[in-house]
Amino acid sequence: MTMTHDSSDYSARIREYVAQNLLFSDKGFNHDDDASFLEEGIIDSLGIIELVSFVESQFGVSVADRDLVPDNFDSVRKLDAYIRSKLSAGN
Repeated sequence: MTMTHDSSDYSARIREYVAQNLLFSDKGFNHDDDASFLEEGIIDSLGIIELVSFVESQFGVSVADRDLVPDNFDSVRKLDAYIRSKLSAGN
């Protein structure tokens, strides 16, 4: 598997993954990038675990247990920022 780190498409890749693999939608991700995954019912706690796996495999980021907080994983925008910060810090 090839991991690309084109920073311009992080949010797009997150939206695509959530739509296809967690919402099972072929119509895309129809929520604002700031929409709370949990509060809006977009994904549940098991979905967060799938999202962690996606982040680790697609971006090469190692997610520590302490990082599993809403500030990092509860919206497209927050997850995008988390991925960027991990990659800029060298993971």
